[in-house]
Amino acid sequence: MAMADCLELAGTYGIAPARTPILFAGGTAALSHMIGAVEDDPELARADLAAAALGPSDAVICVSASGRTPYTLVVAEGAQAAGASVIGIANVVGSPLLERADIAIALETGAELVSGSTRMAAGSAQKIALNMISTQIGLLLGHVHDGYMVNLTADNTKLRARATGMVAAIAGTPPEVAARALDLADGAVKPAVLIATGASPELAQDLLAASGGHLAAALDRLKLKLEAAKAQSI
Repeated sequence: MAMADCLELAGTYGIAPARTPILFAGGTAALSHMIGAVEDDPELARADLAAAALGPSDAVICVSASGRTPYTLVVAEGAQAAGASVIGIANVVGSPLLERADIAIALETGAELVSGSTRMAAGSAQKIALNMISTQIGLLLGHVHDGYMVNLTADNTKLRARATGMVAAIAGTPPEVAARALDLADGAVKPAVLIATGASPELAQDLLAASGGHLAAALDRLKLKLEAAKAQSI
């Protein structure tokens, strides 16, 4: 569940994959064929932690249905030792992961309909919680504007069409103007919106830098600049 949510962060919110590494017991080899023993291997967890090179500015979301998976517990312990914050998500109240976590999220889903099949109730609850966390991250980082995921970069045909529609809707311009703005912005939606509204590519980048990447604030500043320029020309 955590891996599925993490993989969506780049496409939905434009967050670089390097900023959201996935520590998965067994690595990519375990994705096509689940290997149970790897989640009991503390050395594997320590090796994955070392590769991640975590520090005090990082946060780690550790997920375990039982809250006592050895791999997950070692990752949580090692992350805290490196100064990172640990968010623990588990489905058993009072479990070791929740006791250790800096922020504990208990999803008490009870016994599974099919005993031991934690992909069902536990996994579904985890997915909902993770969706809420990642969506809030996107909102707080300014990657969502009026319900649009404006931090994506249009790098294929589907995303190009979606981005053109977003720019046209937010800037209130025809699709051809939005498409041209996207060209000038190298496919990035936020600067394209500002360009379509009347900014130069350089000014668009300056406005976004000044607003911390929040499009609403950048648009407000641009509109003030355009109004001031119009007033001076009268």
